[in-house]
Amino acid sequence: MTPVRKTRTTRRTTTAGLTGLVGLIGAALALTLAAPARAGETPTAPTPPTALAAPATETSADGWRLTPTGTDARFRGLAAVDRRTAWAAGSRGTVLRTTDAGHSWHNVSPPGAEGLELRDVEAFDARRAVVLAIGEGEASRLLRTGDGGATWTEAFRNTDPRAFYDCVTFLDRRHGLALSDPVDGRFRILATRDGGGSWEVLPDSGMPAALPGEAGFAASGQCLVTAPGGGKDVWFATGGAATARVFHSADRGRTWTVTDSPVPAGDPARGVFALAFRDRGHGLAVGGDYRAGQPSPRAAAVTGDGGRTWTPAGTPPPAYRSGVAWLPHSRTAALAVGPTGTDLTRDGGRSWRTVDTGSYDTVDCAPDGGCWASGEKGRIARLARG
Repeated sequence: MTPVRKTRTTRRTTTAGLTGLVGLIGAALALTLAAPARAGETPTAPTPPTALAAPATETSADGWRLTPTGTDARFRGLAAVDRRTAWAAGSRGTVLRTTDAGHSWHNVSPPGAEGLELRDVEAFDARRAVVLAIGEGEASRLLRTGDGGATWTEAFRNTDPRAFYDCVTFLDRRHGLALSDPVDGRFRILATRDGGGSWEVLPDSGMPAALPGEAGFAASGQCLVTAPGGGKDVWFATGGAATARVFHSADRGRTWTVTDSPVPAGDPARGVFALAFRDRGHGLAVGGDYRAGQPSPRAAAVTGDGGRTWTPAGTPPPAYRSGVAWLPHSRTAALAVGPTGTDLTRDGGRSWRTVDTGSYDTVDCAPDGGCWASGEKGRIARLARG
């Protein structure tokens, strides 16, 4: 896309979360969890690889509870393992991990990664994770750990100056994909079959042609997603071109179909920024215009047929949203986040209501009901209930 995409947004908000989050999300979770649980920033010195213990600055009995990260890095990569365990990846090569529900975060950043912009992390458990560094050419890399971040291995380094990787996702513990902006007019897909240990570029013969100016957004680690259950379906979202589109593959990225979305595009700053699917059929798309102060009409859409068709939300979020996640075990409830707030839907994405005004870039929920959000100025929050 344009250089704007490479630095992304730099908005700043400091508004505390609204207490309305308590009742709305609490009620939604009470219903859904009855089922069985399943850039532009000033560089600072890296934090030592020990538990960080700065005091939390914002707490509530319920709702988003900020946790003490001890850093001002911006975290656009987030992986919720469970209520106690989560990983976050962000600016200046920063990777944090908690195993005690966010009471303390351990800095497990890869050595020498201070110059990398980490925008996505996929974690299998408290020990195994894969992080994606974005950028043109060799700035795009995939790093892997199997010991909780004590050591890291570089599993892939992009050597094509035309490629720019945006997101990574895993269909199961072995099969994963990473998405690059178009090369020679088609989006490029990278694949692994060994849990991220090795990667290969897939042939692009099954990929539809990209539109002029079309690209993905490395804003929340959710431009490339799968559905729960370990199937073969994967989706990615785009913007920047005349139309924002959603691509779908039913064979682990070998062949793809594409459809238009109703989320406005037509500018390098506009399009679909994040997707979430609760199964092979039902999905959500959120986005808008990430520039501060710009309107984002029709910033959300919903599908019930696996992405073949999309319907705009009747009452969309009021502003740009960069992250979205279904609440665990719910058929109707989900959260969307962005720099100006958090929105909740309880009708499967047809209508959204703002329930918090804190700034977050991404959100993720684990099968056991643990939900987390992260964003600018070191903000990582856990959804607290009681």
